[in-house]
Amino acid sequence: MKPYSEVRVWAIQDRRANPRFKRPWLVRWTVDGKEFSRSNRTRAEAERLRGVLLVAISKGEPFDASTGEPVSWQPSGDDLGLHVWARYWVAEQWGEWQPRTRASAVEALARFVPIVVRSNAAEPPGSIRRYLQTSLTSGFAVDRADERELWLDRACLRLAELDRRVLADVDLRLGIGDSGQLLASSTAGRLRKVAKACIRRAVELDILPVDPWPAPTRGRNQRKAVRPKRSVDIRALPLPETMASAIDAIVTHQPGSRIYRVMTAVAYYGGLRPSEVVMLRPRALTLPTEGWGRIEVVEADVSHDEPGEPKTGPRSVPIPPVLCSILRDWLVANDFGPAGLIFRTRNDKRPTASNWTRAWHRALRSIGHQPLRVYDCRHAAATTWLQAGVPLGEVARRMGHSVDTLVSTYVGSLDGDEELGNARIDAALG
Repeated sequence: MKPYSEVRVWAIQDRRANPRFKRPWLVRWTVDGKEFSRSNRTRAEAERLRGVLLVAISKGEPFDASTGEPVSWQPSGDDLGLHVWARYWVAEQWGEWQPRTRASAVEALARFVPIVVRSNAAEPPGSIRRYLQTSLTSGFAVDRADERELWLDRACLRLAELDRRVLADVDLRLGIGDSGQLLASSTAGRLRKVAKACIRRAVELDILPVDPWPAPTRGRNQRKAVRPKRSVDIRALPLPETMASAIDAIVTHQPGSRIYRVMTAVAYYGGLRPSEVVMLRPRALTLPTEGWGRIEVVEADVSHDEPGEPKTGPRSVPIPPVLCSILRDWLVANDFGPAGLIFRTRNDKRPTASNWTRAWHRALRSIGHQPLRVYDCRHAAATTWLQAGVPLGEVARRMGHSVDTLVSTYVGSLDGDEELGNARIDAALG
């Protein structure tokens, strides 16, 4: 390995016009005239990678002419701290992970790393977990002089110091929450799965000679946390007339209130999740002047204004004429490009969940209704459809659920089906 003599980073290449590229955003750079590239799913990913490369160049870091990567990206030696290795592993896997997988993995590592520390380690400065959730996703562009980074350097165990005794204790602690309560088995299993995968990758690269993670203890991992089945309390949800009044009551003298009225209408009349509402674009809307329209739900906000696939995959949702009219008026009153988002503030920012909630609560109070979450608009939509007699399969399709999930979540909406079923059976029996 020799330090670079010249590194150039080119502009990001957009290859979306060619459908065969699953990762259309290409970052290209050269080291000593040798070209390297890495494709990315989104422009944000590509800009992140390009920015980290530029930071490494500005710091004068040496580059490996064989891999094209800064030398600091490449783990080696017994002095590799777990926090450094976790950062390397996230950077390596980032392009392969879906957005929700990224968020889940980073959250798990932010819990894992702070407990793999020396027994005599001092208390961490500030919120070390919050710092890790940020620094793990920033590649290697971290402030080495930050007091939290210095604490990690001193406190974290090195990979070579990990053994079965240490990790057996870590494995146990990953199943316990901050207040000492047992985590749900699914949550504990997810945290352990990410932590094990991080360590296992070091074994695969021969940084560790053997996997130090102990075999699972029979019995403990088979426990099941008692989790009550949760169904929606339909008695707390407004009737359609009340929902219509509450949606109209959102509008006040504040210009920004109008955007929350339209967003709430989409959540109720279309049954969309709030994360899907904020990512709607004009091209996803079919708004005839008469009759029913349609929304193609193909995007959702998966992480801090980052578009990704909806939680249960894309779906097509019919929308009633009342929502078509509201959306047509909104598009006429505002100037959106064909690829632009239709719900943005005057500063071209995403409307915040807190402001949306405040506007919704204010509207409910004004009509004398108890406070509800914005997400309850989606619940109210499903309840309205079910009580109107729409078949279970069709409601499930519109909501993006399985029929089993739909029935278990909205079981209260089906109370009247017993009488209807008895009448139909009577008719069949003659």
